[in-house]
Amino acid sequence: MIVRQAEEKDAKQFLELLCEIDASNNMLFNPGERKTTVEQQRKIIQDFKNDPRSAFLVDENEGDLIGYIGLVAGNLQRISHIGRIVIGVSKKARGKGIGTKLFEEVFKWIEGKHFSRLELTVIERNTAAINLYEKVGFIKEGKRIESLIIDDKFVDEWSMYKKV
Repeated sequence: MIVRQAEEKDAKQFLELLCEIDASNNMLFNPGERKTTVEQQRKIIQDFKNDPRSAFLVDENEGDLIGYIGLVAGNLQRISHIGRIVIGVSKKARGKGIGTKLFEEVFKWIEGKHFSRLELTVIERNTAAINLYEKVGFIKEGKRIESLIIDDKFVDEWSMYKKV
């Protein structure tokens, strides 16, 4: 298992991983809603690589991408200290410490990059993810009421943060 920065050559497999994780119905995209092309995904990865304060890290196991963590830096001066996190792990790799490892690597990656706060949101019913986030030091900050519509029902999300 290797955690590394996503490369342009990963675009097709990374996009497949994103679509698989979307199918969990716990992410922002509905299953099948993501219309990104491989070329667009390649450009997204390239843009992240060219931004010294944003990153897409992937977990590769025997040539397969099984998880990712993305960090997007605030680009305005008032929010430049904030990193926004998105994470996903393949269904076949869940419960094996992959999420913890991805967080450990992103915490190392941000060292010296002048972040003082990390943020993420999580669907209220996703207790496995909430447990992971709390395990690595995130704290529930507030509930976003009816912030998403999933399967024609309003769903609440937790906003969570970690001081770094």
